[in-house]
Amino acid sequence: MRKTIVLAGMLLFSVSTQAQILDAIKSAVKDNTGIDLNTPVKTTTSTTTPKNTSATSSPINLGSLTSTQISSGLKEALSLGVNEGVKKLGVTDGFLKNEAVKILMPEKLRKVDTTLRSLGLGSLADQGVKLLNRAAEDAVTEAAPIFTKAITSMTITDAKNILLGSDNAATNYLQTKTQSQLFTAFQPKVKASLGKVGADSVWKGIISKYNTLTGQSVTTDLNEYVTTETINGVFKMVADKESGIRNTPAMRTTSILQKVFGAQDTK
Repeated sequence: MRKTIVLAGMLLFSVSTQAQILDAIKSAVKDNTGIDLNTPVKTTTSTTTPKNTSATSSPINLGSLTSTQISSGLKEALSLGVNEGVKKLGVTDGFLKNEAVKILMPEKLRKVDTTLRSLGLGSLADQGVKLLNRAAEDAVTEAAPIFTKAITSMTITDAKNILLGSDNAATNYLQTKTQSQLFTAFQPKVKASLGKVGADSVWKGIISKYNTLTGQSVTTDLNEYVTTETINGVFKMVADKESGIRNTPAMRTTSILQKVFGAQDTK
């Protein structure tokens, strides 16, 4: 019993001594550094979100496509648009009964149309417009090889931008790059068609009659006008086809169209 009391006393003395030593250390630290070890140090949790060093992935999966594939897909879409457009336009009423591409009286000759109708000669004006469209319908059948050559020979250096562009970005690109060449190549076709359907002689009579009735001297280059309108008509059909392929998976009838345009579905 006595030993137990002695041991307990020694233990209490040891604890008391350690406490005194610890207090002395804390006091010395505070005097020399200003840091009070008796005051708990507050720890703050960082709320900064670690930076994601990985590149943000595009919602459009073009990684599996090569520039050659993209170019091939765009060219195929344009070729389909041209071939189908020419097929639809190159028949009787292909232009005349299609309000989207119908060739109207040239702007310069709108007053001719108005005057003829006011004089009861509306049928003559209608015949003139009809023959302009007949000339386009005849000439456009010769257009496919010209457009096809323009498509296959074009270099699409910005293929991805075109693919991810507007619904008719490829058509606009083709039109910008080939309009002048197409006009030069296509104009003789239109001139021949104007003569073939008799549009040139009819229009000569219309303008002559108008000039006689009004005492004016009106002239116009029908060949240039019909050439431009015919080319624009084909491009309109191509643009419609391109838009359809871009937005309607069912219109992607080949594997390259499915692969290339499928990649831009989520854009």
